Amino acid sequence: MAATQLGFTGMPTRLFTCTPSRLATWLDCPRRYRFVYVDRPSPAKGAPWAHNSMGAAVHSALAAWWDQPIQRRSPERAAALVREKWIGLGFRDDEQSDTWRDRAATMVSNYVTTVDPHLEPVGIERTVAMRTDRIAVSGRIDRLDRRDDELVVVDYKTGRHVLTTDDARGSLALAIYALASARTLRRQCVSVELHHLPSGDVIRWDHTDESLARQLERAEDIAMEAAAAEASADPGAFPPRPGPMCGWCDFVAHCPEGRAACAPQASWTGLAPEIEPLAAPELQ
Repeated sequence: MAATQLGFTGMPTRLFTCTPSRLATWLDCPRRYRFVYVDRPSPAKGAPWAHNSMGAAVHSALAAWWDQPIQRRSPERAAALVREKWIGLGFRDDEQSDTWRDRAATMVSNYVTTVDPHLEPVGIERTVAMRTDRIAVSGRIDRLDRRDDELVVVDYKTGRHVLTTDDARGSLALAIYALASARTLRRQCVSVELHHLPSGDVIRWDHTDESLARQLERAEDIAMEAAAAEASADPGAFPPRPGPMCGWCDFVAHCPEGRAACAPQASWTGLAPEIEPLAAPELQ
């Protein structure tokens, strides 16, 4: 995809259409970007990842929980929805899948005890979008809250990684969601939150207009790099970026440099280490 209308003097610049995920893929590895967004047909992926299956089920269950009538927004219903939405792909065996289904059900049940079911979000799994002079960017927000006179972007996390303020402050995706929400709904949106369900931690960051502008400029610069590569006839425009994360790549089977950098991981390796089951919440 060319970044401009080549050959037509005076024609406006063609906006580069992207999502935060697309931009992050370019930053992680241009070759992986090519496999995902440029090559057609795209190379075959490896096996599904168990941690992705678990995360998708949790997100689906939480979205469905908010769709329930208020009187049914209970911890018990949240746990049942996880079991209804469960995806058993990528696990070592049925026993491991069943164990993690129960853990995820308890995790979500615990989480909704911290949420006021009467405070209706502005959006659940809502798509927001915005344009600049260079890009047209869109993304889907897990949850968008209205608190007093401002909007707050909420992003659910289910992974093993312990989150810090740096994760919220440095997230390009969350900054774009905040900017796009403000422009779409014409209401202030500078606050973003990561809700880490395994630990119960809520990591908040309050952006300034300046910090959001820097993130948007960063997004535009990344997009222009990707657009230039797509417009190039140079076969080296999408170099691999080998490193320890190559073992987790869906396309490592198609990348000799990636296989040399790190052995492919088992599809269930991304799950947290085996620990004692989470305790169910005490219901009042």
